[in-house]
Amino acid sequence: MSEESNVQFSEREALLYHSEGRPGKIEIVASKPMATQRDLALAYSPGVAVPVLAIAADPALAYDYTAKGNLVAVISNGTAILGLGNLGALASKPVMEGKAVLFKRFADVDSIDLELKTEDVDRFIDAVELMEPSFGGINLEDIKSPECFVIEQTLRERMNIPVFHDDQHGTAIIAAAGIINALFLTGRDIKTTKIVVNGAGAAAIACTELIKAMGLPHDNLLMCDRTGVIYQGRDDVNQWQSAHAAKTDRRTLGEALEGADVFLGLSAANALPAELLVKMAAKPIIFAMANPDPEITPPEAKRVRPDVIIATGRSDYPNQVNNVLCFPFIFRGALDVRATTINDAMKLAAARALAELARQQVPEEVATAYGTQHSFGPDYIIPTPFDPRLMEIIPSAVAQAAMDSGVATKPIVDMAAYRQTLKARMNPTTSVLSLAYEGARANPKRVIFAEGEEETVLRAAIAFKDGGYGIPVLVGRESVQDRLRALGANPDDFELHNSVNSPLVPEMADFLYNRLQRRGYLRRDVDRMVNRDRNIFGALLLQLGVADAMITGVTRTYAETMRQILRVIDYAPGRTAFGIHVLVGQSHTVFIADTTVNERPGTEELAAIAEGTAQVARRMGHEPRVAFLSYSNFGNPEGQWLENVRGAIKLLDERKPGFEYEGEMSPDVALNPRQMANYPFSRLSGPANVLIMPGLQSANISAKLLRELGGDSTIGPMLIGMEKPVQIAPMSATASELVTLAMLAAGGIAR
Repeated sequence: MSEESNVQFSEREALLYHSEGRPGKIEIVASKPMATQRDLALAYSPGVAVPVLAIAADPALAYDYTAKGNLVAVISNGTAILGLGNLGALASKPVMEGKAVLFKRFADVDSIDLELKTEDVDRFIDAVELMEPSFGGINLEDIKSPECFVIEQTLRERMNIPVFHDDQHGTAIIAAAGIINALFLTGRDIKTTKIVVNGAGAAAIACTELIKAMGLPHDNLLMCDRTGVIYQGRDDVNQWQSAHAAKTDRRTLGEALEGADVFLGLSAANALPAELLVKMAAKPIIFAMANPDPEITPPEAKRVRPDVIIATGRSDYPNQVNNVLCFPFIFRGALDVRATTINDAMKLAAARALAELARQQVPEEVATAYGTQHSFGPDYIIPTPFDPRLMEIIPSAVAQAAMDSGVATKPIVDMAAYRQTLKARMNPTTSVLSLAYEGARANPKRVIFAEGEEETVLRAAIAFKDGGYGIPVLVGRESVQDRLRALGANPDDFELHNSVNSPLVPEMADFLYNRLQRRGYLRRDVDRMVNRDRNIFGALLLQLGVADAMITGVTRTYAETMRQILRVIDYAPGRTAFGIHVLVGQSHTVFIADTTVNERPGTEELAAIAEGTAQVARRMGHEPRVAFLSYSNFGNPEGQWLENVRGAIKLLDERKPGFEYEGEMSPDVALNPRQMANYPFSRLSGPANVLIMPGLQSANISAKLLRELGGDSTIGPMLIGMEKPVQIAPMSATASELVTLAMLAAGGIAR
């Protein structure tokens, strides 16, 4: 029932994440040009008067002329923040900003957070109701029970846009999807299933109501709170709890569980003693969704009941009940048909679509990332949050349900076309990177952080370790231990290699001298490099098998660092080494190569760089469309630097590499469909996403300009084609960027 995971981090790292650069996690970015006086005149006065008058005449046009149709408000008063309690509206702001980020990241829904400084239910309702003209939907969050029931119900009655309390319904939808599949696997019919719900708060009541909407008879469910079973006649419960009171003589959780098929826990850690599981029916189903620690852990449950199917809210166990599987996508579908509400039909459609998705074959990129082939069964009844198919399947199911139930004001005519637009909204790179992080946790590797005396590097190493992505191997002097303590980490938890006292130094020196003695290096030169140069020492650790990959680069220029690495590590046999900068936008990714290694690549090198970059693009979820860039478009104008590009095209023609490629062409022709239309013979089916540059100068300059001036995020440069997995980060790299490069190196995406 959480968007959280078991990833660990220090308080300092969390505060730095939220404070470095621009404080917070969101900003407003203009979606229209704002460069000239004419732009401003159209955006504001006098041009803005035209859509104002149009909307006044027809309010529905607000969806065409403003951002309303893709804008959701995330609203809280901070009375139930995560598991932290009532800490006030202002303290809830980091959580609400985070929720807004998740809306954008997973479903391309723009969102803004609003924290209301009141615990008065009527004032809260009035404030939200008055904001209806501004938003296409309202996501309520972290509001305590029972007030949240009154707030949501009243707002749904008064407002003509979707109002959705995710703490209730998000959890309910994911749990319902899991229950559908668990019942299927155990051969049960929901009409004869007996369910015990432990917990009587907002999420528990929402789960109960949705399961009953699926067909569970009222008498087949027992709800328990701290006191025990909520039975008919009990006078210490509220109206929402009493609606689920059962006619029963059972009074305790233990009594309720006798013969029960399903346990739904939305209560507290360790609330389900293992010995009670023996009272449940054969093949029991347990959803232990308390966070951060469940009512019972899967190992404990399976020790007593090996036949159990169990789900929790944690990502380190199978079957995670994670709200991010639901709320971005249910709003996506509701917004796209301009639904007036989110009803039970839409929630059930989302649950059934999720359940069906888990039964389908898992995409290769998901299986690769997790290091295992997920398949439908007791340990896989709920899809992973990073399954790229979620964006296509869930919103379309929700939109269809909205249309079928009569709450859609803008029905979708062509559902197949709509599904294609959903796929196009999101950049597969983001899903692949998320999957790669999960894969790193499933198959952790040892990674050398060669500049261990730098704070940025140490913060990256701490995050790499605490995130469970692998084992950092630090290179540095003894002072590294003091620096770790200053950052809140325990030095004893880290492996430190120091050339001053390393027993590996003699073996390193022998290895390096054998490599370099015929390149003019004396033994004392080699000894000095091993003892004094962190990059040499770190690369030798990699060569000797101490670790699986290496990350460096923040203390020296890329070129100097590369020269040092090449003294120890060769290019991979038969391959051309090169660098890739990856530009990642909300809905697109562009790969630029070679940006770091080959100053003037020849015909063979250009062809090899194109093939290697295309492979990386595919590993990151993209079908490559390769453009060989030039100042010339197919010989116009003529020039003396075109033959290498033309030769590379001919080589690829002979090799038939299995991806689209074209050249020579200028960047505007490669990227702009209107310009490309002037060359109807082009073999590219759409804008290029792999740009092969003619030389290092143009490549490096372009990549760095785009990094500093462009609006996209940048990954890299990624070093491809080395004998060992090694990555050289830019000197300006942040800790997060270092972690990403380390993970890509260890996980085999950058190879």
